[in-house]
Amino acid sequence: MKKILRLLAPKFILSGYHLALAYLAALWFGFPSKKMTVIAVIGTRGKTTTANLIWSCLTAAGHKTGLTGTANIRIGDREFLNPYHMTMPGRFVLQKLLSDMKRAGCEYAVVETPSEGVEQWRHKGISYDAAVLTVVYPEYAAAHGWSFERCKRMHLEVFKKLAGGKRKILNGKKVPKTIVVNADSDFSEDFIQCEADKKITYGIKHATDCRGEDIRVGQSNITFRVGKDTYELRMRGAFNVPNALAAVALCSALGIEQEAITQGISQLKCVPGRMESIEAGQPFLVLVDYAHDAVSIEAALRAVHVMKKSRSSKVIVLFGATGGGRDKKRRPLMGRLAAELADLVIVSNDDPYDDDPQEILEDVARGAEEAGAKRGEKLFVIEDRRAGMAKAFSLAKEGDIVLIAGKGAEQSMVMSGGREIAWDDRVIAREELGKRANI
Repeated sequence: MKKILRLLAPKFILSGYHLALAYLAALWFGFPSKKMTVIAVIGTRGKTTTANLIWSCLTAAGHKTGLTGTANIRIGDREFLNPYHMTMPGRFVLQKLLSDMKRAGCEYAVVETPSEGVEQWRHKGISYDAAVLTVVYPEYAAAHGWSFERCKRMHLEVFKKLAGGKRKILNGKKVPKTIVVNADSDFSEDFIQCEADKKITYGIKHATDCRGEDIRVGQSNITFRVGKDTYELRMRGAFNVPNALAAVALCSALGIEQEAITQGISQLKCVPGRMESIEAGQPFLVLVDYAHDAVSIEAALRAVHVMKKSRSSKVIVLFGATGGGRDKKRRPLMGRLAAELADLVIVSNDDPYDDDPQEILEDVARGAEEAGAKRGEKLFVIEDRRAGMAKAFSLAKEGDIVLIAGKGAEQSMVMSGGREIAWDDRVIAREELGKRANI
């Protein structure tokens, strides 16, 4: 029914429909966002980790905080995985979650706000007080069939909504409108020019307010300095430093104590499906990550190389490409990058939707072959993702690293006709590792 409506209904009618639903949902649940400090986290990379780090810092400061995001949902100390296969749930689900947060005593709500959600007006009916921009990559727009200008406009919409909203008074104090922008991101000036009571920049190269320096990357942790303060990030991947800087910048602007921010950054050891280590007694490292396009695959594989215990350690990557009309041109690029940065490449299913799964795999494999990978030697095409994992583990030796990329902590795989099958890369990986241990 939804597909038919999208095809037949004029755009202005669809927009009106989405807008009406957003405000109706907010009204139904009593506009819960007006009773908390609400933080939007936007961008095309790093939203989930940034949102969880913000949650961790606010929680460390003694503030009960809720969170909705791609990987997980938190209501205070209660956490569960996002079952909706979308970053921003439908309006009624989202408003109910915000209502649940308020009833649980949350003072803050951190809401991942993607451009797709903005396009469908899901952010309407939410009263934002702060907005954090991570990065905006053109590739993300291409994957959704958008122009980059359209993608940027969707992200700017959140900042403009923030500026136009009334200042809340919570606990007798006026809540200032705050924007936090990654100065290293292209087009950051477009965002920092938006109106706000507080404007903060962060980054490694160009930030004037919160600049990360003296960055030291270990196998399982990272340390960095902002001014005189040193932070330890107990996550893998140097690409997480900007995410941590965003949390530091925002929480500092909110007046959170320095000790709590330092504690919050260090005590969050893992975000579900984000460079998450899977331990089952195996002599090699297994990581599950959400990297699902060329930019994130490259970043993840470069990060994995830093974790190698020796030069002889091999990097094995398993991944696929999403169907559903997503940018087909990126598939060979993903294959090429994997072949260039990994020792062994396994191409498997990843949410094919209505696309031919074998066609997707061959598109990806073609890129790997163009980079010199030979089938049966360095490249393996295995449609069944579970079988692909089993193959990866059979190839792994002591000290090697297996990266399972693409789905992270998603709880389902989407097949043809919108049919979803229960799936969790982390669970399947543990099961296959268990079989290996019992051989």
